[in-house]
Amino acid sequence: MRDEQEKLLEVARRVVTLARRGAEVAEASAGSSWDLSARVRLGQPELVEEAGQRGVSLRVLRQGRLAMTSTSDLSESGLDRLVKDAWELADLCESDPLMGPAPSELIGSPPYPDLDLYDEAVADIDAKEALDRATRAERAALDADSRITLSEGATFSRTTSVRALVLSGGFEAVTRGSYASLSVVPVVEDEGSKKRRGYYWTAKRHLADLEDEVFVGQEATRRTLSKLGARKIPTGTLPVVFDADSARSILGTFAGPVLGSSLWRKSSYLLDRIGTDVASPLVTIIDDPLIPRGPGSRTFDGEGLDSRKNYVVRAGKLESYLLDCYSARKLGLEPTASASRAGGAIGPSTTNFILEAGKTSKDDVIRRTERGLLVTEMMGFGFNAVTGDFSRGAAGFFIEDGRLTHPVSEVTISSNLDRMLKGIDLVGDDLELKSSTASPSFRIDAMTISGS
Repeated sequence: MRDEQEKLLEVARRVVTLARRGAEVAEASAGSSWDLSARVRLGQPELVEEAGQRGVSLRVLRQGRLAMTSTSDLSESGLDRLVKDAWELADLCESDPLMGPAPSELIGSPPYPDLDLYDEAVADIDAKEALDRATRAERAALDADSRITLSEGATFSRTTSVRALVLSGGFEAVTRGSYASLSVVPVVEDEGSKKRRGYYWTAKRHLADLEDEVFVGQEATRRTLSKLGARKIPTGTLPVVFDADSARSILGTFAGPVLGSSLWRKSSYLLDRIGTDVASPLVTIIDDPLIPRGPGSRTFDGEGLDSRKNYVVRAGKLESYLLDCYSARKLGLEPTASASRAGGAIGPSTTNFILEAGKTSKDDVIRRTERGLLVTEMMGFGFNAVTGDFSRGAAGFFIEDGRLTHPVSEVTISSNLDRMLKGIDLVGDDLELKSSTASPSFRIDAMTISGS
């Protein structure tokens, strides 16, 4: 791994040195990754995929003209071709006076905090162990109840990566990371030969932090069996409780409109809303890249700025957008160290995007709901970022007198995201950082439910 880090750093340095002979600004990102995914179904291996990749991306600015190129050919001739292609492309582009590197006074420098983002044990997982872990999880699901005779399988995946970033402004750094996940999807047959599927998953940067395979399988079965007898409910307006997984999806929907790229394109309902109420006072949303072992953690952003925690919404008020340097210039604001680099392209993104936990348990949220819907799964994607209008298919459980009475399927929930976030009247304490977007369960006081 150390040899790989040094090699990628040297490649990025060489590319920047070459590119600077014909461009005022040059930025190179070199990376490699190793991925493994193994799936079993009904005890038999169904898929094993393993791949590694290595490449370098270049971004140049030539008289205000931006160009980006990438290659997986790291030979001397391949890097020369990469640079020449970038120069030629830049000459074909329009000049943009706002395009440019991050201001030198904002560029970060070492030492960077150790966020513990890499686990050698993840890298050591081979195909056999991945299949064994998936097999144990699926077997636990099948053994948990005799009614479970079908399965869409269990999948264990892991990835490790190394990235080197070199900027002509003087910044250079290398990062490495790992991530592993396990999911199980049992299937049960319901009345009328309907198939009900459920799932459960676990994911972490460190192998030892994953939940036990047997528990993952058993929990997947419990969730699958709970869907037996699902039916529609009458159309109406009711409080809606979102469990942590579905709440995470709502939060992810909110992430798009707070990004600078959406704002300067005027494709966000949050334009010019800084300092105004955009959610309930119970809602605080942060973007924090400095969480140890966090799925979206990083010590610096894609433009070399030191990472920092940003309060996006504090007690219901919109406090900040998430901006890279270009979107900040377009909007006349300051960058928030939120740049993400995908190849040579740069744009604002979230890191660990979190709705902070409340002090009410999920069970208490349900108990305090006299009549409503608990949403555990959503389908489709109906969201208009300009107006905030929201509509998605949903499944879950009907709530009566503070208890879950029967499973619900084939309904549509709709409202407006601005109205939804302002209508949050209970926030759970069940926050868990499995992915880079995370939320506890919460209740929205009223949404339109289209059923029977």
